[in-house]
Order: sequence, then structure tokens, then C-alpha cells
Amino acid sequence: MRKNHSLFLIFHLMKVSQLKLKHSSADLEAGCDEAGRGALAGPVVAAAVIMPNNFENDLINDSKKLTASKRYKLRKIIEKEAISWAVAFVDNIEIDKINILNAAILAMHKAIDQLNVVPQHLIIDGNKFHKYKNIPHDCIVKGDAHYLSIAAASILAKTYRDDFMTKIHEEYPMYAWDKNKAYGTKLHREAINKYGTSPYHRKSFKLIDKQLKIDF
Repeated sequence: MRKNHSLFLIFHLMKVSQLKLKHSSADLEAGCDEAGRGALAGPVVAAAVIMPNNFENDLINDSKKLTASKRYKLRKIIEKEAISWAVAFVDNIEIDKINILNAAILAMHKAIDQLNVVPQHLIIDGNKFHKYKNIPHDCIVKGDAHYLSIAAASILAKTYRDDFMTKIHEEYPMYAWDKNKAYGTKLHREAINKYGTSPYHRKSFKLIDKQLKIDF
């Protein structure tokens, strides 16, 4: 009996700990997140999502905590149920020009630009953001683990970037981007050392330990 009671408490706590819907009192609050900031190649991708005030879904979570199949299933739900959503890309060329932090923020701005309704408040995953027009915002560290709209944005950003990396893997299969999505795995770095860089690599990043061996 005590064991069953303990299981009930664990289940109850799991239900109570679901992500929060809103951070502010604004009716239209957009959550923003990005994917690909730490990758060695490809774009940084950001998403902005406004969910309805009555939206509920216990499965949506930080994209890093979900399997790929769950992310793609949830993407369909998010795109169907959201009041508005948008995804934006900033490529590796621009990343090298303005640095990855500014590129990630630029991608978020571009995503917000594409929303078909104007949000009244923004909540941003992380601790840095450049003010967007006259819309108030709050930066929330690990926001994708606390708020539904940010978690939803993380799922969209991650899946759309994964789609892009899988597509360009066909051009440059030696880097195994279909598996590592251009993050700095041992196999990816060894491929850079062997084959050099592609047009998609971020040349402002440390691609291998001895970069002098690469002819840019």
C-alpha cells in the first residue's frame, strides 16, 4: 500500500510540474528560442511562438529532453494550435560577420518579424537579447524548461534546423551532418581535418585543434 501511495505522489508531482503557460499578464505573449548556436557549421535557427491562453499539453518540453520522433510529433501540434508561429534562419556567413550571439538574436528578431500578429510581450530563452521595437521582454535562463511557449519555440527551431542539416548532408556526406547536425563530434572534426571546410562551416569558430592545417 505504501509503495502504491509513493507512486501516486510521484505521478502527482510530475503533473504539477508541467510547464507554465505565461510569464506576464499580456494576452499575446511570444516565446523565443534558438537552435544551433554551438554547431560548427550551418545556420542558427530561431522560432517565435504565441500559444492560446487556454492551451494545455503535458508533453511539450525543452527540445533537448525529447526524442527526435517526439519533437516532430509535437511540431505538428504546435503549428496547428498556436495563435502564430514563425521560424527564421541566419546563415554561417552572417554568423562569421557579426558573431554567434548577435546572429542568434538577429534570428529571433527575424522570427518575431514574421508573426502574423504583433505580440504584446516577449519571453526569451537565455540571458541576452536586444530590445525588439517597443515590445517589452524578459530573458529567462533555461526558459525552455519553464514556459510552454519557449519550449514550443525550441522544438520548432531544433526540428527545422535538423531538416536543413539533413538536406545539406546530401551535398557533403563526409561530415555526417545527418547524425551530428554539425556539432563538434570527434567524427566531424576528423572529417574537417581530412577534407577541409565546406561553404557551410563557420570559419570564426575553432573547427579543429590545429586550425593552421586548414586552408580556408
